[in-house]
Amino acid sequence: MARVSQAHLDARRRQILDAAALCFARNGFHATSMQDVLKEADLSAGAVYRYFSGKDELIAAIVSEVLGGVRDAFEEAARQSPPPPLDLLVASVLGRTLAARESLIVDGVPAFPRLVVQAWSEIPRNAELAAVLREGYDSVRAAWGRIVEGYQQTGRMRTDIAPDHVARTMIAAVTGFIAQQALFGPAPVDILRDGLRALMSVPAEQPRPTGSPLG
Repeated sequence: MARVSQAHLDARRRQILDAAALCFARNGFHATSMQDVLKEADLSAGAVYRYFSGKDELIAAIVSEVLGGVRDAFEEAARQSPPPPLDLLVASVLGRTLAARESLIVDGVPAFPRLVVQAWSEIPRNAELAAVLREGYDSVRAAWGRIVEGYQQTGRMRTDIAPDHVARTMIAAVTGFIAQQALFGPAPVDILRDGLRALMSVPAEQPRPTGSPLG
């Protein structure tokens, strides 16, 4: 029997994950059956179950892949001195994340943001997925902390704010932007980039003079 190449195995795994992501985005996690995934992937049950035991493992793999790519991009930025400008960095990473899944279309609309929100909704009832999300969140947060330290060391960001506070805020901005797209439709990443750029231009608050404003 001919040996199956690693490239073939990787391509088959990709085929299954893409089919599952499309099914989840189209119908939701609970309304999707493994039979739906088999049909979308155009594969037999044996071919799919060779890679994944069921829906829980599929959604965990999809989420882990996305967060891993985001983490790697921010860790690469953290190794640069100085790191790229904050607004450009966020827009670049988010833009690449969305572009990598631009084929995930439901009713003519990009469905990746919808898939992200559905994954979040599974956290209370899926311990495995919750663990994957927590690990991914912590790794992205740590990478962002190192980026902020790089900004601070080069004088590009004030040093009296804890790096972890900035890291949490940046993650909140990105996840909030994705949630807006899931709720209200597609929006270019340039909007987030420009908004961050404007906020970065706000001068630090100056101490207010003491005494009555009337003199």
